[in-house]
Amino acid sequence: MNTTPASGIPVHEVHAIRFAHHAARRRAENFLGGDAHDGPMPFDYFVFVIKGPDGAIIVDTGFSAEVAQKRGREFLLCPSEGLRLLGIDPGSIADVVLTHLHYDHSGNQNLFPKARFHLQAAEMAYATGPCMCHGMLRGGYDPHDIAETVRKLFEGRVVYHQGEGEVAPGITLHRVGGHTDGQQVVRVMTRNGWLVLASDATHFFENFERNIPFPWVYNVGATLDGFQRLRELANSESMVIPGHDPQIMTRFPPSSAEAAGIVARLD
Repeated sequence: MNTTPASGIPVHEVHAIRFAHHAARRRAENFLGGDAHDGPMPFDYFVFVIKGPDGAIIVDTGFSAEVAQKRGREFLLCPSEGLRLLGIDPGSIADVVLTHLHYDHSGNQNLFPKARFHLQAAEMAYATGPCMCHGMLRGGYDPHDIAETVRKLFEGRVVYHQGEGEVAPGITLHRVGGHTDGQQVVRVMTRNGWLVLASDATHFFENFERNIPFPWVYNVGATLDGFQRLRELANSESMVIPGHDPQIMTRFPPSSAEAAGIVARLD
């Protein structure tokens, strides 16, 4: 973990914690315009962890058991349990990246009492602006999570980024928009090169591979441009990690024997 590639950029481990599941989802619901070969295509929900020479950084914070019940999702475990399988105390985390502010990416902020939260300024403007007058666009947000983020802003615990930014050497942020106006992705240097945590810039591997957006989209053109940006940022298409694909748990090995079925190692 402490070695560096020829570029001298620090190398990181990347892990995915699977904390919730949504079985009642079909292919036609996961592709803009539907899908001619309809059938089951369930969702998984993840919190991502980047471990490097200077400690761990969390990417997205998930949601709670109460929110899972409200939204009709199967809650598997609190993300903090997955973190402990990786030897990480949530209370010690200094930096959290919120790829966007939808309920399934920005809940559980209380698990990280010492952290700064990295967010695109455009996402806060979008999530609190005129677009939220439309029920179709605000349905993915939870007012409690937005209020918590605003509270942290006034506590000096939100770091705004404008387009591109850096959390630490070898960990950069890139706004791609599309799914939401301020959707950002995280580029991480690993032992295999640049890996991109795409979050909801592509929900499934197949959205990206087929260049077909997920239907919940703010700007279709920005989403398609985002697919191209993902290809530019990652060393290969196989190193673009979607936000909700159950195949993450089968394409990649468990982070440890104890973590099998819970935490996958992506690098």
